[in-house]
Amino acid sequence: MSAGSRLENANPVIFQRSGERLLTASEEDEDIHDPIDDREIFDLIRSINDPEHPLSLEELNVVEQVRVKILDEENSVSVEFTPTIPHCSMATLIGLSIKVKLLRSLPDRFKIDVHITPGTHASEEAVNKQLADKERVAAALENSSLLEVVNQCLSARTV
Repeated sequence: MSAGSRLENANPVIFQRSGERLLTASEEDEDIHDPIDDREIFDLIRSINDPEHPLSLEELNVVEQVRVKILDEENSVSVEFTPTIPHCSMATLIGLSIKVKLLRSLPDRFKIDVHITPGTHASEEAVNKQLADKERVAAALENSSLLEVVNQCLSARTV
């Protein structure tokens, strides 16, 4: 967000962050096959920074664990995200940030589908089409300015 620009959602509702997941002994044992689950995917994306606010996507309720679906045996991950307002101009950037985080974090075998929660955004169909198009995603990531913004969304926030 450039300095001096007006925020689209100047006073967003802030939600409570969920607690850290407790790991079981079998999850920590490298010799036991442990399929990836919804919570692991949620843990990867929950701390992504919102492009407009100094808050995470979880704190803005843009991502929720109940909207993450993984079929480990079918190599499929699906994430629905909900923009804070129906006309959010950052929706594509948020979706791209989620997709990039998962592409960087998960094994290549996974097909990753990131899309807007149905009925929550005015341009839902257009945004979903962009996020589902491999060529458009690749082209976006070749744009150094856009990649810098995505990397800022994915960087750890300093407190």
